[in-house]
Amino acid sequence: MQLVVARIGRAHGIRGEVTVEVRTDEPELRLGPGAVLATDPASRGPLTIASGRVHSGRLLLRFEGVDDRNAAEALRNTLLIADIDPDELPDGEDEYYDHQLIDLDVVLADGTEVGRITEISHLPSQDLFIVERPDGSEVMIPFVEEIVTEIDLAEQKAVIDPPPGLIDDRAEIASTRDDQA
Repeated sequence: MQLVVARIGRAHGIRGEVTVEVRTDEPELRLGPGAVLATDPASRGPLTIASGRVHSGRLLLRFEGVDDRNAAEALRNTLLIADIDPDELPDGEDEYYDHQLIDLDVVLADGTEVGRITEISHLPSQDLFIVERPDGSEVMIPFVEEIVTEIDLAEQKAVIDPPPGLIDDRAEIASTRDDQA
């Protein structure tokens, strides 16, 4: 199975280093020296990581055969893809790879069907499940422990406890203006 682990950003300096936008929780495992990564577009790879370092909070990588700024800049916006064993699990107890969560059934604690996870959206503040409802509509559910109370891979389900208004239109509207009137 293939997993996108990073996106190459702009060139850094004149020796072929590039900035990377890390898309894995395990960069030390996936983006270490010697790692051979497939690319999207495929014509730009495969790329072998020669070295890596952190500079001003950003990961910088240098690839074998990429020795100057022009060659590094030509890789901009390339996705780096690692081959992983589909049965491999992340190190953390409550961590999951996207492919493990896609197609899980989403249900309420009482077993009421909400839908099926079709996509995971990774935002800076939190991840979102994109859930397709039985009627074809979509709902976004924040992947936070207060809402997603259980992930059961054996049963292929995610149990949620949504606040009012998240998956239905019965939101409770509270306003301090009502108290002042």
